[in-house]
Parts: sequence; C-alpha cells; structure tokens
Amino acid sequence: MSFAYFDWISHHAEARGHRTAAIDLSTERRFTYREWDERIDRLAAHLSSLGVKKGERVVVLAANSTDFLETQFACFRLGAIFTPVNIRLTVHELAFIVSDSAPVVLVHDIDFAGMASDLQKQCGVPHLLAFGPDYEKTIAGSKRLAHRAAVSMDDVCTIMYTSGTTGKPKGSQTTHLMNFINAINLGIPVFLSQRTVHLCVLPLFHTGGLNCYVNPIFHAGGCNIIMRAFDPGEALRIIGDPAIGLTHFFGVPSIYQFMCQHPAFEHTDFSRLQVAGVGGAPMPVPLLKIWEGRGCTLMQGYGMTETSPAVLFLDAEDAERKAGSAGRPVLHGELKIVDENGDRVKPGEMGELWVKGPNITPGYWNRPDANRTSFTDGWLHTGDAARQDEEGFYYIVDRTKDMYISGGENVYPAEVEDVLYQLPQVAEAAIIGQPDETWGETGLAIVVRKPGQDLTETQVIAHCRERLARFKCPTRVMFIDALPRNATGKVHKPTLRTSFLENAKA
Repeated sequence: MSFAYFDWISHHAEARGHRTAAIDLSTERRFTYREWDERIDRLAAHLSSLGVKKGERVVVLAANSTDFLETQFACFRLGAIFTPVNIRLTVHELAFIVSDSAPVVLVHDIDFAGMASDLQKQCGVPHLLAFGPDYEKTIAGSKRLAHRAAVSMDDVCTIMYTSGTTGKPKGSQTTHLMNFINAINLGIPVFLSQRTVHLCVLPLFHTGGLNCYVNPIFHAGGCNIIMRAFDPGEALRIIGDPAIGLTHFFGVPSIYQFMCQHPAFEHTDFSRLQVAGVGGAPMPVPLLKIWEGRGCTLMQGYGMTETSPAVLFLDAEDAERKAGSAGRPVLHGELKIVDENGDRVKPGEMGELWVKGPNITPGYWNRPDANRTSFTDGWLHTGDAARQDEEGFYYIVDRTKDMYISGGENVYPAEVEDVLYQLPQVAEAAIIGQPDETWGETGLAIVVRKPGQDLTETQVIAHCRERLARFKCPTRVMFIDALPRNATGKVHKPTLRTSFLENAKA
C-alpha cells in the first residue's frame, strides 16, 4: 500500500501559520509558515506554466537561501524532482549532470548567470529562472496553484549527484518516504520540535545541509536560519545571542575547527545550544575535547546521500565514553557488517557496512550498472569498512573504496587522475588522501613524468584548478620514477599510503 505525500509546509501554515518558518540572513527576510506556504504555491504555479509536471526535473544552481528551499517545496507540490547541484563544480563538470537529468527549468542565482547560460546552450535546457528582483516579480504576479499533483510517498522527489568511483557522477534518488523516515530517524535523537531554532551553515545542495537538520525541522514545524556561506565569527555570534535563542547546529569537522580557532570562541555562550551535531567525516578526538572544554558535547553520526542520510547516531551521554564511534543505528533502518562473501562478521571483526530499510534509495538515476553492483537483496553496499563493539556501537574504520573526504565533500581519485592524465608530460598518476588539520583530508598527487619532460608541482595544481572544483584539487604533488602495481597491473595504493604517509610520520 502506498500513501499520499503530505505537504509539511501547508500543514503548519494551517495549524500554526504565525510561527516563523525560515530566516534568510543574507537578505534579512523572514517568513511565517503562512507567508511561505503562499510563496511556494505561487512559485509552483509559475513552474507549472513553464511545463514542469510530475516526474520532470528542476535543477537548482544556487547558494543557500530561502528561495532555494521554496523551490524544493514547489517541486514537491507538482510531483516534480528537485535536483540541486554543487556550485563549486565547473561548467564542464556540471554539463554531464544537467544533460543526464534533462531538466525543464534551471533555477540559479544571479551570481551564476553566466554558468547557467552556458549550461542552457550546451545541454538544451528549455527555461532559466534567476533568483532576484525578477524572481520576486514572478512570485508576486503568479496566482496560487490551482491543482496539486497526485503524489505518493514512494515517488522520487529529489536527485542528488555524487561523484562516482569511475569519475562519472551518479544521481542518488530520494523518495518522499525517505525524507519522512529521515525526519523521524533524526528528529527523535536530536529532539526536534516546533520550538527548534537551527542555524544552517552547510551547503543546501549537499545532503548534510539539506537533511541534517533543515528538512526534518520543517517536518517538526520549527525554524531554520539560513546562512548563505559559512562564516565562523557570524556563526558564533548567532549561537551566543540570547535574542535568537538558537537550539541546534550541525557541521562537518572542519566547521568546528574553524570556529574553535576564531577569537570569539573563548567567550561565546553555548549554554542555550541543545544539540551540536557533526558528521560528513570522522571527528578528531582532540577537537571533540576542545568543544567539551567549553561545555559543548558534539553528537556524532554517520550517513550517506543514499541513506537519507541518517544511519548511525551517537547520543550525547555516550559521546565522551565512546569517542571515535559513529554510534548506534537510528530507529528505522537495518545494518550489518559483512565479509567478502556477504556473511555477517562477529563483533570486533572488520567488514563492509551494508544498510537496508525505508531510508534507502531505490537506486541511481539512469545508472542500471551502478544499481546492479551497489545492492544485494535490498542491502546497500556502503563501501565503508566498519566494526561493531560488544555494546552495539559502530566504528567506521576505513574505506573499502579509494574515496577520501575533504571538508565534508567526497573526492574520488579516479576523477582527479583522469584530469592529471590530460597533461602531456604525465606518464602515470595516482591520488591518495592525506591528513589535513583544516579539511580533514586533501589530495596528494603522485606523478611519474614522461622521459625528458619537465613538470612542476605548480603546473600540476594549476592544471587541476582549471578543470576541477577546488576541493578535488591536490594540494601537494610528489614525483617518482614508477607507480607500484599489483600482479594484475593495478596501481597498489596501500603501498603509496605506506610510502608517502606512514613513512612521512616516522
């Protein structure tokens, strides 16, 4: 049995329309649920007039704003598929995503008008819609939506593209049911309610920004304060301001690193902050201790775009005792750690983490190949190595894939290596993640020059920055005579890590 999709914003507009739904720090606009419901309805009507209907995609290329979020909910009312894209990517990188998703409309910030125009020409997008004065005129001039589409909880509502291990992005599909289940899975352990006031600093095009905790808070009827781009000083000011009464905050480890290094950190009042969540990458224990020293316990978790994202959560009372753990499973979800044959391992043994449940993606957009290799009997292969202790706490130990995480963003070496091989002077190249105090990890490029060719570290990095988002670019380049390979000819990255990382420590 499939149930109808329930519109959270409309419900709260009727039940508690006077309460503040969203505040946009960059424009100083704030909307009650009743006001926001009307804006979303008018935007939905306009998108409908452009040909957006159930199942069609709407791509959004924009920084954080309330406009970004109202576009999401307008798509939901039409049964359309909201497709946010990473603003850090180049036009070359975005072109594949836009072509693959084939949107009817590309919505964008004025700041990205040039990129949007290029993408429209390259990918044949029928319509562009720019946030700003014209967008406001469009909303003001549109009537309320006359007819809402028949949308079920099983319908796909969002596509988020993640980099693939082959360098080809994969569009992870999210259903309305997944969003609902995630709101429950996160809402319970972090105590979301109508009185929740949350500051969003992570990019909304990322599941960490959109679904930890923004969308679950709208489900609960609380208030989201939207910061266009993270500013550590401004974030600390908002946290400490009694007039704002902030209750919740979420960030990746680098966010907390920047904040504790800011001069305002030592005198910021954290007493009103009920929950400070962290995810996206393993949290260094020394950094946890710094925040605990200010009376602020960071609650860790683990998840993926494909899992809505919540999978594991570490309650505050266990945070210090189980430092380094990603916690226990959320309420609605199944987990197991398996060996190479897919059989469960014993507590304490390491294996690959598999997850299953109503919070798991139905699959990747236009990628039957990835769907065949990523699932077994409904179990999603996370690609992460994990172990479970005797008390049931999970630890993400290592990655079975070569992917590393830089500033909360997944980086897949194959994509970067493809760019390195575009240099005519390069004979061989490999990328590994190296520890970084600020970003968690950054890329180390290991390059073999062709005989008689000159190539410098500066040239390699400049080449990458022209073709890749900054977080994907290596920050260091080492030159060697040959890459180590296994018997099948594949580059042996464990040897590289031993040679360039472990030996460097020694």
